[in-house]
Amino acid sequence: MSESISIKQTIVVRSRPDVLYRLALEPRRRVKWDPNLVKAEYQGGEGRLANNALVRYKFARKLLGLSFTAKYGQLQAPQRGGWESVRHVGPLEKLTQGWQFKPMPGGTEVTMTLNGRVRYKWIKAPVERVLNNMVVTTLVALQRAVDAQGAQLMEDMGREMAEKQKAEAKAAREAAKASKRKKK
Repeated sequence: MSESISIKQTIVVRSRPDVLYRLALEPRRRVKWDPNLVKAEYQGGEGRLANNALVRYKFARKLLGLSFTAKYGQLQAPQRGGWESVRHVGPLEKLTQGWQFKPMPGGTEVTMTLNGRVRYKWIKAPVERVLNNMVVTTLVALQRAVDAQGAQLMEDMGREMAEKQKAEAKAAREAAKASKRKKK
């Protein structure tokens, strides 16, 4: 019995939609900045970004080094584009990735959507966690490739927020301990 996974993340990048479109969807450019990909090339050697174009991808070792073939579809430069796996990808029956680029003052709102269908229910949670991490690292790497200062700011804000959450959790634990001591 298959289970569906759907992940959607949005980030604002200070760049034009056409530049981001090529960076995110052109395989040769994508493999240069995306830490989750080791290899990305058109099947059959030379190719170009077009609907129904086949591309061979190979994930990094942290993503089990899985290789698969994907078919591009829904390409509308520079607003959106994406691909879907032709066959299964490891524990996933189907894997699709979509990108949307919405121009706004000062940059572009980039939305990355990843949908998958796992074959077994028991593996859904760990696969979903790995795919979510992949989406976040891909978006941060895209921003870093385009805007190093903005990416550093985002990273610092994320780190500060994590530290704040840890401090709040610690304070809550200590308050709970103090209230238990008073009851005794």
